[in-house]
Amino acid sequence: MDSASQDINLNSPNKGVLSDFMTDVPVDPGLVHRTPAVEGLTEGEEEELRAELAKVEEEIVTLRQVLAAKERHCGELKRRLGLSTLGELKQNLSRSWHDVQVSTAYKKTQETLSQAGQKTSAALSTMGSAISRKLGDMR
Repeated sequence: MDSASQDINLNSPNKGVLSDFMTDVPVDPGLVHRTPAVEGLTEGEEEELRAELAKVEEEIVTLRQVLAAKERHCGELKRRLGLSTLGELKQNLSRSWHDVQVSTAYKKTQETLSQAGQKTSAALSTMGSAISRKLGDMR
C-alpha cells in the first residue's frame, strides 16, 4: 500500500512529519479557489474589501502594541507602589468569593441546603429519640 492511500495514524511517532513529496509551496492568490460570496464581487469591491481588511489587521497589530506597552507601564507602577501579585490574587479571590455569595444561585442553594440540614437534623433527632425509647423499653 503506498503512503498516499494509507490511513493517517494519529498515534504514529511520525505524526505531523511531511513526506518527501509534500512540501510547503506558496500559492498565488490569483489561483486560489474563489468562494461563492467572492464570485459575486466586482474587482473594485474586492480590492476595497482587501484594503479594508489590511487596514483592520494593521489596527489590530497597533492595538496589541499599545496594550503591551500599557501592561508594562501598569506593572512598573505596581512595582513602584509595592503591590505584589500575591496581594492582587488575594484581592481577586476575595472579590470573586463575594460575587459568588451575593449571586441569586448561591443564595437559593444556601437556603435549600439550610432547609435540608434542618430537616435532616430533625429526622435524626426523632430517630435518636425512638431508638432511646426502644432501648428503654427493652430494659
